[in-house]
Amino acid sequence: MSTADVSDKSLTDLISLSGRRAVVTGGARGLGKAIAARLAEAGAEVLIGDLDLGLAQAAAAELGDQVTGTFLDVTDSASVAAAAAHFDQLDIWINNAGIFPSVPLLEMTDETWDQVFAVNARGTFAGAREAARRMTGGGVIVNIISTAGFRASAPGLAAYVGSKHAARGLTRELAVELAPRGIRVLGVAPSFVPTEGNMAAAAAMMAALGDDAPPPTPLMLNSPVGRVGVPDDIARVVLFCASDLSNFMTGSTLLADGGDTA
Repeated sequence: MSTADVSDKSLTDLISLSGRRAVVTGGARGLGKAIAARLAEAGAEVLIGDLDLGLAQAAAAELGDQVTGTFLDVTDSASVAAAAAHFDQLDIWINNAGIFPSVPLLEMTDETWDQVFAVNARGTFAGAREAARRMTGGGVIVNIISTAGFRASAPGLAAYVGSKHAARGLTRELAVELAPRGIRVLGVAPSFVPTEGNMAAAAAMMAALGDDAPPPTPLMLNSPVGRVGVPDDIARVVLFCASDLSNFMTGSTLLADGGDTA
């Protein structure tokens, strides 16, 4: 199955997701919620999956009638399958759920390492696998990577950086494997965006470093474009990936970093 030539479509039609069904993992707040909002605005029916069912349902109620919230644990393949079964067929799957504990290498336990990879790498794999099973008419999988998938970020993030490199590599491999099924796979790599989760992680990292901590890393400073990113900056790039605007793209990971890795 090949992707269609959409050259004759209008710009309005290219960006429209009307009639398409999308799942956003970790979608109850932060980047995930912003992504769900843009997909819904473009016309998609959206399922927000999150460990916090109440928060997922509240976000869905805020975003409109075409958005639903459900429980989803990306480390549990049965939970992933249950969320995917909300739709008879899927068109868009956004692997957004992620964790980023800051633990120095010499203090990191096997359990912490395994948990980070279970969410950030195996969770991406499980979501992509389930999505591909249900994208019988083709579709798009978008993996939220990080600039940590291109470089080291900061001390204490060995598991996070390793898992994001894994997710970026998986994006490339899945693009090749799923192309015959008409499924495109793309990555979006944000730099630091001050969401609720990111701010809590940053505070924990600074606390762990103690009073002798150096100034905040460049990830937390203004980017070359003159400001720190906001969730919608990332959501708009994801919308581009999910729509027919990016119809001829697969396997790439797009940096949405304000030039931070330039």
